[in-house]
Amino acid sequence: MNNLKIPHAALVFVGDGRKALFLRNDGDEKFPNLKTEKVFEDENPPTHEQGSERPGRVSKASQTGGRSAVESTDWHDIEEHRFARKVAAALEHVVRTGKAKALIVVAPPRTLAELRTAFHADVKACIVAEINKDLTKHPIGEIEKHLTAGPH
Repeated sequence: MNNLKIPHAALVFVGDGRKALFLRNDGDEKFPNLKTEKVFEDENPPTHEQGSERPGRVSKASQTGGRSAVESTDWHDIEEHRFARKVAAALEHVVRTGKAKALIVVAPPRTLAELRTAFHADVKACIVAEINKDLTKHPIGEIEKHLTAGPH
């Protein structure tokens, strides 16, 4: 990290495809004090627990006389897309109601990419930093340290 400055009252979004934290900086740039504002947790079991049917088959008799398997649905992946859209909508509401002027987004690469496509322009305009890291399983004190620590 490059000694990130988190403005007072900034919203820090920490999330992955299954959990999202909305943290508010009650401190200042020099001494951040992140407080939990909202937590989203999604029940998203692995695909093999969500879909019980075998992939279907398509008859290709008109072409080759054979049959071909249809790719199975990745329910886990679909749920992560839905979850990203859900938290993006919640962030849009926070921004539009004036409760966030500055936003810091912390997520692993895949989730960050999902969020970028899901964020409304109003949300994108408030983003002051994006951090490519998964910190959802860390306590808030550790998240503060990861965000504000100087170069290692």
